[in-house]
Amino acid sequence: MFDHIDLRVPNLADVTPFYETLLPALGFTRKVEVENWLQYEDVMEIAGGFFGVTESPGHVANENRIAFRADSVAEVEELAEIAISAGACNVEGPMPYDEGYHAVFFEDPAGNRFEICYREEGAH
Repeated sequence: MFDHIDLRVPNLADVTPFYETLLPALGFTRKVEVENWLQYEDVMEIAGGFFGVTESPGHVANENRIAFRADSVAEVEELAEIAISAGACNVEGPMPYDEGYHAVFFEDPAGNRFEICYREEGAH
């Protein structure tokens, strides 16, 4: 379980359109005004508490990845299209990776890594 995500980017203005499109599609549907942050809460408590993005000029993306769970292969496909239309970079998939595991991997405009996946019951 997680309570929230505080993500850093070198320039908040560069990623704002991306996150304003992607976060509501992932279940973070209530935009909250917090000074120097782009923040969305999950009002239905499906995806977790909140997802916040703030500017840290020296931030350099690394190999960490945040993965979001989808409820079906079709939802992975739909969310992949939304991420791509929002400006996702270095997209891999969506496609099956292992038996019972379907995912899309991508980066935000600042290079932070994400995944959206569906895992059939019993798949590892």
